Amino acid sequence: MDGLSYEILQNWQVRKTRAQKSAFIEMMQRRLPGLRVEEGGFPRCRNLVLGDAEAAKVVFTAHYDTCARLPFPNFVTPKNLLLYLAYSVLISLPFLALMFALTALLAPRLGVAGAFLGLLFGLGAMVYVFLLGPANPHTVNDNTSGVLTLVEAIGRMSEEERAQCAFVFFDHEESGLLGSGWFASRHRKAMKDKLLVNFDCVSDGDDFLFVSSRKARRRYDAALRGAFSAAEGKTLHFESTLTAFYPSDQANFPVGVGVSAMRKKPLAGLYMSRIHTAKDTVLQEENLAYFAEGAKKLVSLL
Repeated sequence: MDGLSYEILQNWQVRKTRAQKSAFIEMMQRRLPGLRVEEGGFPRCRNLVLGDAEAAKVVFTAHYDTCARLPFPNFVTPKNLLLYLAYSVLISLPFLALMFALTALLAPRLGVAGAFLGLLFGLGAMVYVFLLGPANPHTVNDNTSGVLTLVEAIGRMSEEERAQCAFVFFDHEESGLLGSGWFASRHRKAMKDKLLVNFDCVSDGDDFLFVSSRKARRRYDAALRGAFSAAEGKTLHFESTLTAFYPSDQANFPVGVGVSAMRKKPLAGLYMSRIHTAKDTVLQEENLAYFAEGAKKLVSLL
């Protein structure tokens, strides 16, 4: 990894509050001349853009905001939707139990107002834990790894190659893909037919997953397979949004491709764990090198 990547990994893993993001943005603008901030939307998003997204052949992206620390991991199984939904319900049960308990306690005393307060407190507890709680101190995979992949790709490309693409670091992904949603609306015409490749959680696993929208798969599947070819010790999975589910920023774009690194077990299939917890510390540097080189190859193929 280059010097900027090491600096981010060592000193800038927490990027959750506005002040933390501001400090990170200032550092990135010092280290990457030409990096600019596109600001707007609600809540206020600050996307970081290097290059001309309107003229680029391809846009490479990753979200730079980081999450709250959870008492349980965000468990993702892109090829096993039933297990993913079951796990989501399971981690919601404590909050539902709190909601019902408060409602049962307050409703007999305060009537409809008590029931409403019980519902409000239960939902408030869920929002606090998932979104507003203390920052996760370790974000190596989610999504410092995506940020580092873009930094490594920028460093490996020539000026001519960089001129053909754009790099965007999205804000507010953890709040519901809000930064990419605002970027998509701001650049709606340009992004209608433009390939976007989004790197999210790429440093923990040897099974590389590429989930393409229907339009991206139809137009760019051959180029993606050519750029991201076989790697020793790694298994590649090229899927469509009809066969795999990966909730990240590429979902806001018509020609979007989501890229991630997974592990694999017999019953769960491809899966991701440890993210959103203090155990998010795994960095497989060879993954970052692979994806950065793949981005460089993709530019030449396009």
